[in-house]
Amino acid sequence: MSTHPPSALPEELAAAIGAVLADISGSADNRAEIRALTDAMIRLLAGAPLRSDGKLTIKSLATEANLRRNKLTHKHTGLKDLFYALVTAQEGRPAVTEQLYRENETLRADLARVKEERARLKAQAKQFARVVQILEVENHQLRQSAEQSSTISVFPGLRN
Repeated sequence: MSTHPPSALPEELAAAIGAVLADISGSADNRAEIRALTDAMIRLLAGAPLRSDGKLTIKSLATEANLRRNKLTHKHTGLKDLFYALVTAQEGRPAVTEQLYRENETLRADLARVKEERARLKAQAKQFARVVQILEVENHQLRQSAEQSSTISVFPGLRN
């Protein structure tokens, strides 16, 4: 068993095999599915997903290809096996995808923080609205009582 890296990149292998399979497939639907799957493999292996989370899994591959997962597990099992082999040959996830995951986690944490702050501010705004409403009612009542009475009443409290 050789420890030398393969001469072709996994993306190139997926493209070549996909082209051959699409050429020999019978129906147009099969060719379109094979083309979609191999294009999705290339994007995932290169670390540039368009539709999925970028994980190197069958679920992500199906999502990236815009196909149902059972198309891989029941109909295109050879492509599923090819994908697993290419992932193994690549030894994990591309560095670009790792960086995207870290950035995504940072953004999720920021979003959670902003949502918390938004909820706090909404509650505070509701409380301020209630206070303003009470002050408006009290002000209205004071104005009415001042209009009805010609005498000035002094509120009990501290006097200087």
